Amino acid sequence: MGTKSTDKVESFYIAIILYKSSSDKHDYQPLYQESFVLIKATSLEEAKAKALNHSKNETVSYTNENGETITWSLQQVIDVNSVLYDDFNSSEDIVDLYARHFRNYEAYHSFEPLLSKEQFE
Repeated sequence: MGTKSTDKVESFYIAIILYKSSSDKHDYQPLYQESFVLIKATSLEEAKAKALNHSKNETVSYTNENGETITWSLQQVIDVNSVLYDDFNSSEDIVDLYARHFRNYEAYHSFEPLLSKEQFE
């Protein structure tokens, strides 16, 4: 008589997490950070829970060189989804992990500083 294994297979998921900076400086302009986090979990539900827990633990405050308190905190977990290809042991040099689609390039360009070579202060 055999025994059934109750071990669930872990897969990789990608979480897109949006953070926002704030400051005690009255005219501070917030900066946003979009992070892509690789998560190992046995289900999408577990991956979502891990993403939320991780992102909440990333809140940090520090004093910058001007004596201002800067705080980074969770704005929102944008998405959690399976990676496109769950094979990281392949001999390939590149593995696609995540893709998203949009229709409005101008809107994307307006918020993506790397497209316009914007420098951060």
